[in-house]
Amino acid sequence: MSKLCYYEVLRVDRNADEKAIKSAYRKLAMQYHPDRNPDDKDAEQKFKEVNEAYDVLKDPQKRAAYDRYGHSAFENGGMGAGRYSAHGFGPDFSSSMSEMFEDIFGEFMGAAGMRGRERSSSLRGSDLRYNLEISLEDAFLGRTVEIDVPTMVVCDYCEGSGAKPGTGMSMCRSCHGRGKVRAQQAFFTIERTCPHCHGRGETMEQPCTECSGQGRKQRSRKLSVDIPKGIEDGTRIRLANEGEAGLRGGPPGDLYIFVSVKEHELFQRDGADLFARVPITMVVAALGGEFEVPTLDGSKARVKVNPGMQPGQRVRLKGKGMPVLRTAKFGDLYVQLDIEIPQNLSRRQRELLEEFQKISKDDNSPTSNGFFAKLKTLFK
Repeated sequence: MSKLCYYEVLRVDRNADEKAIKSAYRKLAMQYHPDRNPDDKDAEQKFKEVNEAYDVLKDPQKRAAYDRYGHSAFENGGMGAGRYSAHGFGPDFSSSMSEMFEDIFGEFMGAAGMRGRERSSSLRGSDLRYNLEISLEDAFLGRTVEIDVPTMVVCDYCEGSGAKPGTGMSMCRSCHGRGKVRAQQAFFTIERTCPHCHGRGETMEQPCTECSGQGRKQRSRKLSVDIPKGIEDGTRIRLANEGEAGLRGGPPGDLYIFVSVKEHELFQRDGADLFARVPITMVVAALGGEFEVPTLDGSKARVKVNPGMQPGQRVRLKGKGMPVLRTAKFGDLYVQLDIEIPQNLSRRQRELLEEFQKISKDDNSPTSNGFFAKLKTLFK
């Protein structure tokens, strides 16, 4: 019976790249693995075919020969002849399965799935958080703030290498410079990080006396942070590479500035709009008038009160609010009028109010008169 095309076995196109071939193999090998399909002869046969196809297509030279001559390239003493036993488990079966399980479980096993000494020899520094409190005026105007950040910085004595200046590095005797050690379990090969050199592949002859071999040490750093106009409470600013220095020359982390805006004595903020509660006398509310309120830009804005203004009504001052972040626009300022009822009246003031009450008409207080008129109708 003729063999199936290796590309058809792995269900990939003839122009598929190495990544696509490897991905297809992993999927099919897991699907037809004997442990998942006990006593299933068809699955066992599929598993053998998948491994045979992958063993050829993963190797550029074998794949080129197969693309040119087909299966005949591996028959009668050709490359790969006798590669698989009657049961489909040849010498390269362990290697193929090792690659598959290394990919699948590499992350779970930590450094066991890491490729190369460079990735395991240095570690990225931690990200840092800094809480910065600013005033509403700072958020309005924008400013540059200097902060003092305690962090880990690169050791200037060993320049981040972790080794004492003048000394060198020697190859790790446990892993022979690979940074990984292998353990054979049945037909699987499991790799893990060398416990002696922690994946570096080399050991220090003498650690740095200033940083104890870490390549970094504790120090406070002064940084300038630009606060943009219109920044809001809770905004996060990221300063790339300004976090903790990496271990033994690894890349630094990032610094995140969390901005909080202090409460203001006069203004409350809602997005780009500002709100202020201003008390006025009953006389000003009834007769009308004007008053001034300060604004965050340092000037004063005039507020006009129309006659007959009611408690809780607002006067809008256009463009007197907060700047909109990264635009030339501004929000508005809303002044809410709180009408103050007179207290501690003199005898004469009381007489005048009583006289005013006697000569008042229904249309002087339409809201209250209308309300009590409805009550009378309800209870009739």
